[in-house]
Amino acid sequence: MEESRWFLNIIQDDFMNGKIDLDRTIKLLEKLHMPFNTAHVKHVFKKTVDKRKIHTINIEDFRAIYRAIVHRNEFHELFCSYSQNCKTLADTELTEFLRREQFKTEDAEITALEVILKYEPIDEVRKRRQMSFEGFIRYMSSEDCTIFKKEHRTVYQDMSHPLCDYYISSSHNTYLISDQLIGPSDLNGYISALLKGCRCLEIDCWDGSNNDPVVYHGHTLTSKLSFCSVIHAVEKYAFAASDYPVVLSLENHCSPKQQEMMAQYLINILGDKLLTSTVGDTVVTQLPSPEELKFKILIKNKKCGTIEETMLRKGQDSRGETGELSDEENTSSEDETDEKAPLRKKAGTKRKSEDKISLAPRKKSKMKKMKIAIELSDLVIYTKSEKFVSFEHSKAHQKCYENNSIGELKAQRYLRNAANQFVLHTSRFITRIYPKGTRADSSNYNPQDFWNVGCQMVALNFQTPGTSMELQNGKFLDNGGCGYILKPEFLRNHNSTFNPHNVGRYSKPMSLSIRLISGHQLPPSSLSKSNKADPLVQIEIYGVPEDQAKRKSSVIKSNALSPRWDEVFCFTVQVPELALIRFCVQDEISLVSNDFLGQYTLPLLSLSKGYCTVPLLSRRGGKLEPASLFVYVWYY
Repeated sequence: MEESRWFLNIIQDDFMNGKIDLDRTIKLLEKLHMPFNTAHVKHVFKKTVDKRKIHTINIEDFRAIYRAIVHRNEFHELFCSYSQNCKTLADTELTEFLRREQFKTEDAEITALEVILKYEPIDEVRKRRQMSFEGFIRYMSSEDCTIFKKEHRTVYQDMSHPLCDYYISSSHNTYLISDQLIGPSDLNGYISALLKGCRCLEIDCWDGSNNDPVVYHGHTLTSKLSFCSVIHAVEKYAFAASDYPVVLSLENHCSPKQQEMMAQYLINILGDKLLTSTVGDTVVTQLPSPEELKFKILIKNKKCGTIEETMLRKGQDSRGETGELSDEENTSSEDETDEKAPLRKKAGTKRKSEDKISLAPRKKSKMKKMKIAIELSDLVIYTKSEKFVSFEHSKAHQKCYENNSIGELKAQRYLRNAANQFVLHTSRFITRIYPKGTRADSSNYNPQDFWNVGCQMVALNFQTPGTSMELQNGKFLDNGGCGYILKPEFLRNHNSTFNPHNVGRYSKPMSLSIRLISGHQLPPSSLSKSNKADPLVQIEIYGVPEDQAKRKSSVIKSNALSPRWDEVFCFTVQVPELALIRFCVQDEISLVSNDFLGQYTLPLLSLSKGYCTVPLLSRRGGKLEPASLFVYVWYY
């Protein structure tokens, strides 16, 4: 009775003149503060008015539409299983629900009262410390009941370890927003990546006119940005999403003179944000932590000599001449500049014959000497780019602040043939992986393979949607989305024997059970004029090879509004610390073809227990509210 009176009090003024049309129906639903998909409302509205051949509805029609969109049978069943009268939940009944189903074992009574005060919309019910079905719907649909653990939405990990102990959210060709041959370079590439919490950005630097360096994909038809404008964008947005350090990975093709200009821009624009000296001791035996480098921007580039020599020179306030790297210190066939050569060669075939820019494939860097301006070299502190020779060579000769970049193809060979050595290498040195040079469409590899051996900077093309970027976004949801994730102990241990191909007993296996109950307001099929998709859900585990798994639900015909599955899927995960779980909702077009509707990916250890909603995201990571799945999660 109270629920009906509350509902009528809100909507009756809108029906003073009798009936309302679709636009006013949508506005009235907004007034009730329940999220809805306009396409579903239009569909339900059309079904209602088609019966009478008119285009308006009365108050009872609106109530029916509201219930069809908002009231959910699965929620009502759950509500009634704890409510004696199926009308309200007493605070004691809600406490029991929270304890038994949501695993809120501590202070459940206090939590129940907080839930009632926060979500119960009916004053009389709230004053009696009770919850109506309307309040229960609002609670179960809220962020408090999403599948991603609440405590993982803020920084909770120990941020005092050395930088090499963390996965670091990393972007490749950050300046591009489409393909790598003819697409535009755009500052939005940097802004978007930083707003997503990316902490390592790539800047391809080339000589520009008037001694002003530019950023673009060299020897291709991609447009150019001024280096100055890129650094201004970085300065403005570097710490918009995270307080932790940003690394600017320079692919440096500039002459010494223009490198001097780069150094000036970095110093003048970034100011105190730019790291120009060591933290603590000048003699570096261990990398500093993300906590120690908060609000600092680091430069990753080739460097003349050591940090100690740089600090000594700066202390003496003496400026050397332009430093020159030997052939061996220069780029090698494993450096990113050479892996990009195939792309530049392809781009050449698209140019007109009168184009004056050289289209010949770039020679190996070993064939020429490259000079590094001392002004730029001095800005490289903890992220010195160093040619990778072998795991043995690095262990014997590499300093802790020297980083390696390894191309995707070579890294995959090391994965297959020397996985444990790879793990030992990344336990000591920051290692950046980047896509192979033939990915002209800016596609991405599977980052999970390289996370499995502890690679810190697994760089992806952020502009390219797909499963790889969904894994990237899902992994870095963790730890408050700050862009730094502490690696498991067995990937930080300098004596680790961990091998992702033979995991042994490095961690406690997890037994996971997921009951897929229902879907709610799923995105209508892009291949259908109505919302009658045929949805199915695929639940996938990404991790070490032994843990890779996929389970697929049945297909629910012609129902994207409220499909119901009630199916249980079980998994055993040997290394849960490395695993991600992905929920992918598809529309079955045929027996061999499905259309993507939405997905959600998160770390396995970030799963909440109990009844949860799974919010759905688009291919580009945007929210598809209120589209969601409803599941029950249990694990031990």
